[in-house]
This record gives sequence, structure tokens and C-alpha cells, in this order.
Amino acid sequence: MTELIKISQGTVYDPANGIDGEVRDLWIAEGRMVDAPTQPNKKPSRVIDASGLVVMPGGIDMHCHIAGPKVNAARMMRPEEKHNGAIGSVPHTFATGTKYAGLGYTTAFDAAIPPLGARSAHEQFADTPCIDKGFYVLMGNNHYVMQSIQKNEPQKLKAFIAWLLTATKGFAPKLVNPGGVEVWKQTASGNEHGLDEHIDHFNVTPRQIVSQVATAAAELALPHPVHIHCNQLGMPGNWQTTLETMKALEGHCGHMAHIQFHSYGGGDGDENTFNSKVLQLAEYVNSHDNITVDVGQVLFGETTGMTADGPLGYFLSKLLGNKWYSHDTEMEAGCGITPIKYKNKSLVHALQWAIGLEWYLLVEDPWRVVMSTDHPNGGSFLAYPQIIRLLMDRTYRRDVLKTCHPLVSKRSTLADLDREYTLGEIAIITRAGPARILGLKNKGHLGPGADADITIYTPNENQETMFELPRLVIKGGTLIIDQGEVRQTPIGKTLHVQPEHDLDVEPDIQEWFEKHYSIQWRNYPVDASSIEQREVIS
Repeated sequence: MTELIKISQGTVYDPANGIDGEVRDLWIAEGRMVDAPTQPNKKPSRVIDASGLVVMPGGIDMHCHIAGPKVNAARMMRPEEKHNGAIGSVPHTFATGTKYAGLGYTTAFDAAIPPLGARSAHEQFADTPCIDKGFYVLMGNNHYVMQSIQKNEPQKLKAFIAWLLTATKGFAPKLVNPGGVEVWKQTASGNEHGLDEHIDHFNVTPRQIVSQVATAAAELALPHPVHIHCNQLGMPGNWQTTLETMKALEGHCGHMAHIQFHSYGGGDGDENTFNSKVLQLAEYVNSHDNITVDVGQVLFGETTGMTADGPLGYFLSKLLGNKWYSHDTEMEAGCGITPIKYKNKSLVHALQWAIGLEWYLLVEDPWRVVMSTDHPNGGSFLAYPQIIRLLMDRTYRRDVLKTCHPLVSKRSTLADLDREYTLGEIAIITRAGPARILGLKNKGHLGPGADADITIYTPNENQETMFELPRLVIKGGTLIIDQGEVRQTPIGKTLHVQPEHDLDVEPDIQEWFEKHYSIQWRNYPVDASSIEQREVIS
């Protein structure tokens, strides 16, 4: 017999369905939200009293790093974080799932998996409980991608992207420092490769990669468009490259990842010229609805930088004098890992903190800006409640600003921004917005047919306290967290796409593959039967 659950008289925030703080009942059956029963004698088998509590859909982290070769390497590289029972900035798989659930998050997407690392990522997903998962597939430095662009073969490019997403059981195409990682592999020339500089051997530019992959993704009608980590991340003056990258989309939809790290004025690595350019970039985003962003908020404290942008990892290690690890993935990508400690008295670090908050406060439409710390690059996902308080409480925000380097107020607009987020807007940037941007029709809302992923919070004047300890968390209709205690640890679904493509192109891909790779073509794709629970998103 199907269990019918009633959540009674909660104060519901469900922006996707136009509900903003209304007291109402919600109903669950077979793991999904359903309409209230119409038969008078149809009684719920369980009632959850949510009177006086805040009810939202489960949170969605659409940009984090929780699986794949880089994360495993970082776990081994940071043993010093694990003393005295601490989980550190790169928690193991079980802790990752339960800690996300403990914050009320029920879905997370790893933002950068090399295709050769897809099988490893899926194995880690199978060991990460409580949340649904997916990942974006690195292809901004893939040799076949650049070769197709060089030869002006858009149909081959389109077919290859579709084949690659299907083979890896991935979710979306990801561009990281497009072309720039390949240049670094060839020349070790640093992280300065610009959008219009040619890539040796392939004779294409990063602008062409962005434009043509965005076009292919649009033609494939993928649920999530191209996901872009721009060139020159972290470099003073990179805001102009970011602006040109937005323009390179040529009207196609595109998501700009961890936009905080790409919004810097200044030049020549001179701290005396480093400043915020969010005002100019946000103005462009506000007037171009094809663009969405996640923030990549920096929080003060110690964390781990890990990125598919190999030259950036090397640059940071030299800048900070920290240990460093580089992982080169043949024909496809690379990654760099190094410890980072953000300090509020450092002008650069404090400006990074302020620039992230500027993005939240200057993008007019909350549906197009998403909460992220680029976990763990800007800080751990465990800091999300602190970010929520910074957005909802301008007095607290200004108090923290006073502890920062005094020039931050002169080099950014943060001190002048009065905006405070509402609970409804928090529900958008952490739930409804990411679901819409990802094309997840059954996530991020509480209407009939939605996955019964629900978080129930106890209201508190201190929003950080409210959001760091939900009263209840329900995943697929199952109670998994009760006042901070883990009750059940189900393994969630893996979400992926399977776009149709021109099968006539596959022999060409296979010939190229077997000529260049160290593994066999037939061993490359991930077998769908190896993924215990999965859902194809179209």
C-alpha cells in the first residue's frame, strides 16, 4: 500500500510555483509531491506538523567539486586537515553526502570531470549518500573539439559532444580556460592566454571554442547550456576577457561559473591596482538574459584550491608558496591542486570576498544568479548559511566589512549596497533558480510531480543559525535528517543526458581515438548498467 504523507501547515516558499511564505499543506506519495486527496476518507499514513516552520524544496548546488580524480588527489594531499575528527575542505564521500543533507541540500553537480575520469566519478557517486548527483564533462581543451573547429566541421563537433556526454553519462559540456590549458601543456607559458590568441598546432582561438561549443549545445537542445570557466581566472584585469566571453556566446545561452574569480580590474599583478569590476559586468548580465552565473563566493579561512585549470593551480602555488599537485589528463584536460588560506586583512582576499557579495546584490534578477563557493575553491559548501546571513542582514554584512582591509570599500561598491535578500529570494538562488538553469523539471519546486525533496527550517533572527541546522530533511519522500541527526542514508540518483547524435560520425571519432589514446575505444564509455540508480534528463 502506498504511503501517503502530509506536511501540515508549514510556511511554504516555493518560488517556481509563485508561493512566497504561504501557510499550506503539502502531500507526498511514492517519493513525489502530489495533489491533496479529494476523497474525504483518504487519510494520510503519516502527518508531519510544520506549524511555525519554514518549508522549502531541497537545496541544489549546481557548481561544486565532490568527485573525480582531482578530488581524490586533494584528499590524499591534505592529510593535515583530518586531525581531531575534522572533515576538512575535501571531505570523503560519505561525509560529503551527509553534510550536504545536513544543510538541507539534496542535489549537487560536480563541475569538472575529465572524460577519462568519468568511471571513477561514478564510483565515488555510488558511495556518496543522501543526494542526487551529476557532473559536467571537460571538453574546452579536448583535441577532437579543437580539430573539428579548425577544420570547420560543426556537424562533427556536435556529434562528438553528444557522443562524449553519452559515453561518460555526463550532464553538460564544460569549458575550463578553453585552449589555455592546452597552451600551458605545450609551452608552460602561464595563465595569461587571452580569448583571441591562437592555440599552437590547432590554430583556433578560445573565442571560437566558446562560440562553437555554445552553438552545438543549443542545437542539441541540452537541458543545461555550455558551462564556462573563463580564461585568465584570478588575473588582475581579467574582467575584459570575461565580458568578451559573454559576447562570444553570440546570443546562445551560457552559464558563467564562479564569476567572482573573473571580475577583477587592475593589471600587471600589482596589488595597488587590483579592484572590482562587478558593476560593469553585472550591467551586461542584467541586459542579456541568455547569461546566468554562479558566484564562487570567497570566505575567510583555510581551504583547498582544485581546478581543471592546471596553469592556475601552478600560478597559485608559486604565489602562495604552498605545495602543489598537477594531474595531466591526456587529450582532454588537466588539473592543479594547492592549499589556500583567505585572510580578511589581505587586500586581495578581502576584495575577492566583497566582489562575490557584489554579484549577489547587483544582479537584478535572482533567477539568474546562483549561490556557490565553487566548493572548495572559495570555501566549503558548509559556509552557505553564513553567505545567506550576509545577504539577508546588511548590518552584519557591514560589520564584517569593517574587519577587512580598509581599502576594500574604496575598490568595490559593497559598502554602498543596501539590498537585503528575502527568504523567497534565498529559495530562488539555492533551489528554484539552479533547477531552472539546469533544466530539472522535477527539482527545485514543491508542485505535483516534483521529487519529494524537502527541507524544513526553524525560523531564527540569525539566518546563519536557521540555515545551518534544518529541523527536517526529506529526500524522495524519506526522512533522512531529523534535527541534525542522520536517520537514513539512501544513495540518490545519478542525473545525466543522452542526446541523439549522428552515428555516421562515430567511425571518425573511433579512428582518431585509437590513434591517440592509451586505452581502447571499446573500454572508454561508462556502462549504464554499472550505475545503480540513474535518470536521463531531456
